[in-house]
Amino acid sequence: MAIQSVNPTTEEVIATYEEFTARQIDDALGEAAGAFEKWRRLSVAGRSACMRQAAGYLRAQKERFARLITLEMGKPISQAEAEIEKCAWNCDYYAESAAGYLAERPIQTNARESYVAFEPLGVVLAVMPWNFPFWQVFRFAAPALMAGNTAVLKHASNVPQCALAIEEIFQESGFPAGTFRTLLASSGQVAGIIADERVRAVTLTGSDLAGANIAETAGRNLKKTVLELGGSDAFIVLADADLADAAHVGALARNQNTGQSCIAAKRFIVEDAVADEFERRLTDEVVHLKVGDPMERDTHVGPLARGDLRDGVERQVRMSVNQGARVAVGGQRLSRGGYFYAPTILTEVSESMPVLREETFGPIAAVLRVPDAETAIASANDSVYGLGASLWTANLEQARHLARRIETGVVFVNGMVASDPRLPFGGIRRSGYGRELGEFGIHEFTNIQTVWIGPARGEDRPKPHSE
Repeated sequence: MAIQSVNPTTEEVIATYEEFTARQIDDALGEAAGAFEKWRRLSVAGRSACMRQAAGYLRAQKERFARLITLEMGKPISQAEAEIEKCAWNCDYYAESAAGYLAERPIQTNARESYVAFEPLGVVLAVMPWNFPFWQVFRFAAPALMAGNTAVLKHASNVPQCALAIEEIFQESGFPAGTFRTLLASSGQVAGIIADERVRAVTLTGSDLAGANIAETAGRNLKKTVLELGGSDAFIVLADADLADAAHVGALARNQNTGQSCIAAKRFIVEDAVADEFERRLTDEVVHLKVGDPMERDTHVGPLARGDLRDGVERQVRMSVNQGARVAVGGQRLSRGGYFYAPTILTEVSESMPVLREETFGPIAAVLRVPDAETAIASANDSVYGLGASLWTANLEQARHLARRIETGVVFVNGMVASDPRLPFGGIRRSGYGRELGEFGIHEFTNIQTVWIGPARGEDRPKPHSE
């Protein structure tokens, strides 16, 4: 089967690749498993040197890699360049921080010595999406590789050039051959890869349905998983918020990457007292966003990555309008080539509408009015998802209290939800489980090993028992 790269701005096929055969996949897994024995024995300082080279290579090739992102999935070029810079930052961060995160942790017990060690697991399979085609991979790869694992990547089928470029980065940065391999594989081949005994763990970023399928397969094969899945993030605006700032950030948070982000602001939950003004301000911000060719540096919003994604957004808006939502701005596909949909704001929405019940993966903002902060928190939690939330208020003491009541993995107060190498990132409910980034992220793909060195001391010697 052919894997095609289609430019979403022009709808033209720009590259075609043949799907890997079973033999090619087997060879790649063999390389990754063989490289693990060498890579795990390299000191953390040695791994850090390779990771710093990867950061340098990313920066040196930033324009080329950003152009690949824009060509394959339509991200505005300035945002694509920022994505590459963030990948480099992540590499540098783990090159600097991994030694501390992986250091043995002494624990006081009755032993002569006892401690916790962090050992790598082996080959980790990453099943990654197209919306941040470099960042999603490096978000997993930098900590997993620094922990001593090796990796194989099954990337989204619409970004094969990005997938191969990522393999190139590790090959050209001093990593042993096979440490990171890209598999040009189909979704139908993933179950067999997970079942392979050489694969020790799996991570996926994608939809909740894809996550459930991966978890089921991994569970049958007793493989560790980390899942970062969909989101329907609440953007809560209380009556005492700075409305100008909230509307400006809200417009960016909804429309960055053309709204194709798990942590994009999606459900704007606003107190009645300021809802009219907030809607006016948000509308004014959105109408000034430039929609157009993502290769132009002043473009804010490009095309959606695929035609079926635009169809899905169109369906959600149409069904919500049929149920009573009002289109404040946008609400239709653009009459031009490419998979463009106008940045849209829907008001007068209710909890039963698709734009609130489902994840909207496009430039669609839905504004829900609520009477007070208590109702705002209840509405934010009324979702099957639990990835991120943004809370806007001038009362920081109240914000600390309310943030703990929001049932998500990430809460940002007076700011746009974002991932940061220094902070753990992940969700709950149908947004997945496990954490990426920070200290928690590097430990996800390690054997957290207890080491007890005896004999036990004096009267503290344990007596025989069953467990």
